[in-house]
Amino acid sequence: MPTQRSTARRFGSSAALVLLLTPTALLAQDQSSAQDASNGQESGAGEDPARDDAVPLVPGTPTWDSFHGQLNAQKYSPLDQINADNVGDLEKVWEIHTGDVSDGSGDLPPTVWSATPVFANDTLYIGTPFYRILALDPATGEEKWSFDTESTLEAMTQPALKSRGVAYWEADDPEAGEACQKIVYLGTMDAQLFAVDADTGEKCENFADNGVLDVNQWNDTNNKWPLSLLQPPTVVGDHLVLGWAGKDWAFEQAPPGTVFSINARTGEREWTFDALPEELREKSGTANVWTHMSADEENGLVYLPVSSPSPNYWGGNRTEEAPLATSTTALDVDTGEVVWSRQWVHHDIWDYDINAAPTLMDITVDGEEVPALVQATKMGFLFVVNRLTGEDVWPIEERPVPQGDGSVEGEEYAETQPFPTKPAPLLDQSEKPEIWGLADAASLGQCSALWDDLSYEGMYTPPTTQGEGVLAYPDSAGGVQWGGVAFDPASQTAIVNTSHIVQTIKLYDREAYEEADSGSGNESGFSPQEGAPYGMRLEVALNWLGMPCWEPPFGELVALDMTTGDVKWRRPLGASQQYGFFMPESWGSPTIGGPAVTAGNLIFIGSTMDAKLRAYSLDSGEELWEDQAEAPAVSNPAVYEYEGREYVAFVAGGNSILKEQVGDQVVVYALPEDE
Repeated sequence: MPTQRSTARRFGSSAALVLLLTPTALLAQDQSSAQDASNGQESGAGEDPARDDAVPLVPGTPTWDSFHGQLNAQKYSPLDQINADNVGDLEKVWEIHTGDVSDGSGDLPPTVWSATPVFANDTLYIGTPFYRILALDPATGEEKWSFDTESTLEAMTQPALKSRGVAYWEADDPEAGEACQKIVYLGTMDAQLFAVDADTGEKCENFADNGVLDVNQWNDTNNKWPLSLLQPPTVVGDHLVLGWAGKDWAFEQAPPGTVFSINARTGEREWTFDALPEELREKSGTANVWTHMSADEENGLVYLPVSSPSPNYWGGNRTEEAPLATSTTALDVDTGEVVWSRQWVHHDIWDYDINAAPTLMDITVDGEEVPALVQATKMGFLFVVNRLTGEDVWPIEERPVPQGDGSVEGEEYAETQPFPTKPAPLLDQSEKPEIWGLADAASLGQCSALWDDLSYEGMYTPPTTQGEGVLAYPDSAGGVQWGGVAFDPASQTAIVNTSHIVQTIKLYDREAYEEADSGSGNESGFSPQEGAPYGMRLEVALNWLGMPCWEPPFGELVALDMTTGDVKWRRPLGASQQYGFFMPESWGSPTIGGPAVTAGNLIFIGSTMDAKLRAYSLDSGEELWEDQAEAPAVSNPAVYEYEGREYVAFVAGGNSILKEQVGDQVVVYALPEDE
């Protein structure tokens, strides 16, 4: 049973990043750190009589007013003007270029832009990686207003300037003639949260300090970096639920991850949640929430995807139980009290942060209506539980896992880890991935030699100091990334995109690390874990030509029947790219950013190296439409209706996780007006 706690909890942070290469292209990944858990104990579900019966999720309305479309994170639109029969006629109706872009070759760091367009108040709101807000006419892209935070453009906690956009709030009872009855919020890397009037773009004087909240004022333990606000707040009623991002792999001791509830009107702090127990806060850190959250407003719950503690790849400093790390934790949104929590990785030493908002859905299983929650994970697991209690929908089993080779002093290993019985893992982590014959032949057996030098006893093989290290599959970037799972409530179908990437991990004692360290690239290479007895090296398993040593596909799109937990269909997604040439689509592409699904039986998604935007049939997975963007669209798309016309909007900003291609394009599609 899941574990219940009645006191406010602490969340630690770290946003980890990882490098992946498909045929000659870089794939790095942004993520956070994960933490030690209860060594086999599940976090428990509370018995709250007031929550015995779920209030069903309200059917979707034609809005897209939050990061995942809706607070339930379904990324679902009930619009069907664009459908499987006519989507091939989609045309570009407008695009803009924000000018807020850098490839890193000048004075500014490169940009990583993953902002979901937010449609609300008859306006499309966009946050940029230069920390500006644009308010656009949804039909034409004409600028209504813009707001510049004038934030310092420095890569303080990340290797790039980064933003996932804005959040929107409006009062239930707007006061006529009063400013800031509708507010747009944007956070910055230096931990400032800005609130501006959604109609005018003027700062809200009554919010915090003249419209700006300094979140870093609460950074009072192991203050190694600012509490970067790269993910927009999750807006639940009049609450802004706020996590933060940090710096991965750098320190043993780091800011312990906190989640704050802020009053949406005033900026006053309402409650604080900490994921780490008091005894771990000073000597460890992180276990933060760096990605978006989801919420069940009718039942008063907000769901936190919690990352791992620091340091990421050695846990000898945090052998005490920390059951809220690397978990999904449900809080009472009014008080911050824990209602239930489930830990998905015990004593996490693989940086397997829970990196996506859980998707809430009502499903029918064995004839019973279930108020469910699906938590996608970096491990390629989909855990399905009752969203009110945290109890299993399909059995989740504790299974024995490897116990290390004895080379890492001070480490203690969890004896078991949770494994879902349904749905089946999205990728097979039980054995070493097959060597890609083409890459092995091209490198004269280099891949085979590397596989021989790497130990692997399954996904939870502990890091080692021996040989070339261990093979890590899935990689720390994640089998599923922060885009998360989309859901069609009519057919009860879940849609999720995956990446299949293999890495190597090796630990070095401090003296050996100092000798071996040759620097780090973007989200790969050597990292110090300063303060811990071990530094580490993380690399993608490539041959000397830059080809992946493991067999394709490197990414897939998967549809699951949520009444049975079975796969309906799966297909390679996108194409890898090298020197301007697309590789065969049967090889697929690593992916960043999630899908959107519509009542028109369509799936819209960008997310791939080839910088294409695509629509697929929800029923069959057949590709029905595509267009070329100027950079990979690593944001979730938005689907909205304005003046009777349905639109699909993408932000094409790029991310060096995939390749060194950046953009500043917002591009919007619709059917020709005569259809």
